[in-house]
Amino acid sequence: MRRIVFLLFACLLFCSGLDALYAQTTSSATTQITRAEAAPADWSSQSPPTEGWVPVKLMDLWNTRWPQHDGVVWYRLRWHQSSADQPVGLLLDYVCLADVVYVNGSQVYRDAHVVEPLSRTWIKPQYFLLDKPLLHDGDNVVLVRVSGLARYQPGLGIVAVGDPAAVQARYQRGVWSRYDLQLFDQIVTLVFCGLFFIIWLMRRSDSSYGWYALSTLLSFAYGINFIADNIWPFHSTDGWEAFNAFAYVAASSSFVLFLLRYCERRWPRFERVLFVINLTSLVLAFLAPGASGQYRGIWFAVGGASYYCAIFVFTWFAVRGKRTDHRVLAACLMIPLVVSVYDFLLFYGVISGDMYLLAITSPLTIIGMGFALAYRFAAAMKRAESFNVELKHEVDAATWQLGETLEREHALALNNTRIGERLNLVRDLHDGFGGSLLGAIATLENQHQPPDATRVVATLKELRDDLRLIIDTTTHEQDSDLAGLLAPLRHRWSQRLDATGIDLHWQQEGLDNLHLGPARSLDLLRVLQEALTNVLKHSSASRVDVALQHRHPELRASIRDDGHGFDTSLHGSGAGMASLRNRATRLGGQFVVETAPGQGTALYLHLPLILDPHTS
Repeated sequence: MRRIVFLLFACLLFCSGLDALYAQTTSSATTQITRAEAAPADWSSQSPPTEGWVPVKLMDLWNTRWPQHDGVVWYRLRWHQSSADQPVGLLLDYVCLADVVYVNGSQVYRDAHVVEPLSRTWIKPQYFLLDKPLLHDGDNVVLVRVSGLARYQPGLGIVAVGDPAAVQARYQRGVWSRYDLQLFDQIVTLVFCGLFFIIWLMRRSDSSYGWYALSTLLSFAYGINFIADNIWPFHSTDGWEAFNAFAYVAASSSFVLFLLRYCERRWPRFERVLFVINLTSLVLAFLAPGASGQYRGIWFAVGGASYYCAIFVFTWFAVRGKRTDHRVLAACLMIPLVVSVYDFLLFYGVISGDMYLLAITSPLTIIGMGFALAYRFAAAMKRAESFNVELKHEVDAATWQLGETLEREHALALNNTRIGERLNLVRDLHDGFGGSLLGAIATLENQHQPPDATRVVATLKELRDDLRLIIDTTTHEQDSDLAGLLAPLRHRWSQRLDATGIDLHWQQEGLDNLHLGPARSLDLLRVLQEALTNVLKHSSASRVDVALQHRHPELRASIRDDGHGFDTSLHGSGAGMASLRNRATRLGGQFVVETAPGQGTALYLHLPLILDPHTS
């Protein structure tokens, strides 16, 4: 910690002496002019005044001498040139705001706007190459007509003349330190603004990235002040400076909110105060640009105070905490904090100079802050990836457990289904086949009434047919669809009806790959068999049509004969019809009988499909 404090103070000393060192840099080949004469004039002055000249020391800011003077101040400088045979370089380190330059009475430069809206010449030095006939042997006079407003520190900086190579080298150093560094700072600021704006779009939940992007955008807007040579789109310097003050206050406020969000803190009352300050600054910038620009020092003091307080609080928070990114960011903020002290002293006129130093350290600060934010983003992504990996493991484990549970439940469901089907088969054997068999045995054992051989044979044939249906449905259902189960029934009944002179016609549609399950298949086959048995015994028909159609979600069956039919009011409740209706009910279907004496009989069964769980 002591080393960090030592480095910060060293940085302050370095920055404090850098501007003075640059201003004093000269060589034997150049002459540095630090003495001049100055005289005020009005905006329309086109020639130097004849009176009112006072001696001044460069650099000179005339607002300290004529605090209410807005307009023109003429500066007159002299130097002795031993020989005019060789060209010389002329360097004006600093001119604020706009100027016209004369050498020995001849104009060599004029800004585009020397009245409002004024040009902004102060952003970089001016260099001129002088040769005959402008140069004279002996004394030479330079007149600089400076246009400015007293509230914006107008004046003239140090002037250097001498060897063109040496003077131009000094000019290039000035352009690099006062303009190129500012331009580079603006480019870096804009790049980081775009970068963290994109990151914020990807992570809306972390608003610190959004506030930092807004802060850098507003800093970019404020930084244009150091690279723009005109005040477009504003019509007055006051309007430009008022907007500049608002941009600084807004950038400072956004930076404060960024630090708060970075610490995962919210101070609602303080944030409302910042909002009111920014809104007031914006309104005054548009409605009263003269007053807002003239008193811009107040706005800069407000923005600077917010900036300093936020950094001190954040540093205290970072020192107390243990997060690496907080400490790195706090260390990065110490550099601009120290450098900004010099810039504020220069801005308020406590010290003199022509170069703000924050742009020198700003790119390093932005990169350091970018590192801290990138570290935060990488840590968040790492946590997200770890969470995703952990979540994937948990999901995989849950999926495996769910699969195991479903597989066990499916196996249990299959077993339950099989057990249920077996119980149904046992019940059918007991109620149907068993009952018929017991009836036949009782008939044969009846000693008081000799058995009718024809009746016994018919009963045994019924038992045989029923047994065949049970065998067919239980032994072949697992590997046969409904069409396959119907084949033996069709074969047997075609032969039986042909033998009695009845023509049997079958129509099947959509029965391939249709499985109903053993119990339902057996009930369906029994319905068909019992219906055909009734035709054979009672109808005296010559033709029977059996149709089965699979039309999702039901199976339709019909048995129609051209026999003599019957009266449903007399025979509709017989044992045969009752048995068919019971079986239809067990199947969950609808059973309809259409018949009349002399018109044949039609039986219809509409069976809703519940597919066999053994097949999928």
